[in-house]
Amino acid sequence: MKAVFLALALVAAGDATPVTMARTPGEVQVGQVLRQAPMQGILGPSRLLSDFRGKPMIINVWASWCGPCQAEMPSLQRLADRAGPQAHVIGISTDDYHDRAESFVRTFKIGFPNFIDSKLRLEHMLGADRLPLTLLVDAQGKVLAKHYGAKEWDSPEAMAYVTKHLRIKL
Repeated sequence: MKAVFLALALVAAGDATPVTMARTPGEVQVGQVLRQAPMQGILGPSRLLSDFRGKPMIINVWASWCGPCQAEMPSLQRLADRAGPQAHVIGISTDDYHDRAESFVRTFKIGFPNFIDSKLRLEHMLGADRLPLTLLVDAQGKVLAKHYGAKEWDSPEAMAYVTKHLRIKL
C-alpha cells in the first residue's frame, strides 16, 4: 500500500512516469495477447486456450462459492445463446475441487465450455484477483476489456458493451 501512495505522490509531483503494475503474477493487461494455456475440462474435453482463436471470446472466471458468480451465470448463458456461432463463450472455475465446479455447471445448466483452474495459472494470467471477472477478447487473442463484478449480461446495456468491443451483432 505504501508503494502505491509513493508512486501516486511521485507522479503528482512530476518526478515519475505512471507505470502499469500487474495485480496478479503474470497478468495479461488490456491490449495484450493472452498466452497459451492448457485448460482442464469440467464436463467436456480438456483444451488449449488457443483452440478458441479465430472468433471473439467472452471468458468468464467464476467459483462455485461466489454469490455474484451464481447471480450472473443465467444471464451469461442467455448471452452465449444469443451470440451463437459469432463468438466463443467459455467459463473458467477457480475452484479447488472438480466436483464442486461440476456441480455448479450442472446446477446452472451451463451449455458453453467450462474449465477448472485449480493450479491458478489462468486465474493469474487473466487477472482474477476478485470474482467474477469477464474478459472480452478479439479473434487473435488480444484482451479488449475486463469487467470485474456481476453483470446482467443479456441486458441492453451489457449487450451494447459486448457489441462495441467484440463487433458482433446480438
